[in-house]
Amino acid sequence: MAHETDDATWLAGQFSEISARGIANQTAMLIRRGVLPAGAKLPTVRDLAYRLGISPATISEAWSELRHQRMIEGRGRSGSWVTGDTIGPRPARTGTSGVFGSDVLDLSLSVPDTAVLPPLDLALRHASAAHNLHSYERTPILDSLRQAVQQRWPYEPEAFLATNGGYNACYSVVQALIMPGATVAIEDPTGMRLLDIIEDRGARPLSVACDAEGPLPEALAQALAAKPVAFVYQPRTHSVTGRAVSPARLAALAEILAGSDALIIEDDGIGDVSPQPPVSLGHLFPDRVIHILSFSKSHGPDLRLAVLSSSATVRRQIQSYRSFSSGWTSRLLQETTAWLLTDDDTRQRLAANRSLYAERRAALVNALGACGIAIPPGDGLSIWVPVTSEQFALVTLAAHRIAVLPGSKCAVTPTHHIRVATAILADRYDYVAESIRLAVTGAG
Repeated sequence: MAHETDDATWLAGQFSEISARGIANQTAMLIRRGVLPAGAKLPTVRDLAYRLGISPATISEAWSELRHQRMIEGRGRSGSWVTGDTIGPRPARTGTSGVFGSDVLDLSLSVPDTAVLPPLDLALRHASAAHNLHSYERTPILDSLRQAVQQRWPYEPEAFLATNGGYNACYSVVQALIMPGATVAIEDPTGMRLLDIIEDRGARPLSVACDAEGPLPEALAQALAAKPVAFVYQPRTHSVTGRAVSPARLAALAEILAGSDALIIEDDGIGDVSPQPPVSLGHLFPDRVIHILSFSKSHGPDLRLAVLSSSATVRRQIQSYRSFSSGWTSRLLQETTAWLLTDDDTRQRLAANRSLYAERRAALVNALGACGIAIPPGDGLSIWVPVTSEQFALVTLAAHRIAVLPGSKCAVTPTHHIRVATAILADRYDYVAESIRLAVTGAG
């Protein structure tokens, strides 16, 4: 039978191991069995600690773990409540993304057009004959891939590492190098999965405001005063807004970062879809920069491949963490990507795709301009549209059978925007623009 009160005496009697971990595990078991159902209020930290004769900090630590597992949530002075019976962390932003029907124009995902991605048949045929293909040796990166990426890498790093995609690289970096409870400075807005990854680690994202040229130097200086362990930004095409960090802004950020010992994590998630040249602060801070280049948007998401660069010491730390799971990235996929990076036909296709994506983005931007909505210059796979009310905009667009991403999922601080994907939008620009106009202004 479910226990539906916040009776501290009753709950204290259910615990046989009076430690933070024991209390968290036994409370989770009560939730999973339905004894504490979703919606049940938990006793206050102070009351339960008094009944158990322990420090309130022990209860707080147990509750923190259950919040991390998304089993309970805190509501300020109202206390904590049971929210679900599933054990295991769930990404708060990515995990709540919608799945829409075939009659909905889904512009919520900033993804490439699969119809124009490079073909993989020749590359896979080449890779299938690669040397040492089925070895269990945990090689950080194959020589062929290292040589291929080195040609256009924005600086000369001490070490490279192949990973299972860009976000896998980010996740591995955060898990290996950032402790729970730490603060991470991050440009705002940013990729929603980056925020999920940081929060999953139990770290706290700290907003660094941006303008059309990138993170604001004064905002970064203010964030660094809080002694974050890392600063995360996107140096080339920004995945949310489409802007790029200008050379002058990059120099200004470097001056600010010179006075800090924070790690500098550069996420180049758009990769070679961007018309901008690769850029990095690695030549100034080779011991602190971790530069991540993803090939998902440019060469294919199912390659699940990215390459990061860092110091040899940092790479060892990341590789040690990865030893608990995959240990290495598929040699088959590494060889496939290396072949694609040196193939002339693939290079020509990527150049054509950059032009195509630019044309599609410009077509929607121009259509919005005709509706009185100005979008700042940029490139990439989406646009960042200011709205008066995010919820009104989402509902209005849904009524027009259009799905977009709520801007709040990409923001540390409150924002009033929507992100609209453009790479997969091959027509209907006027219809989408007019629907967005109605969503933005509410005018008929």
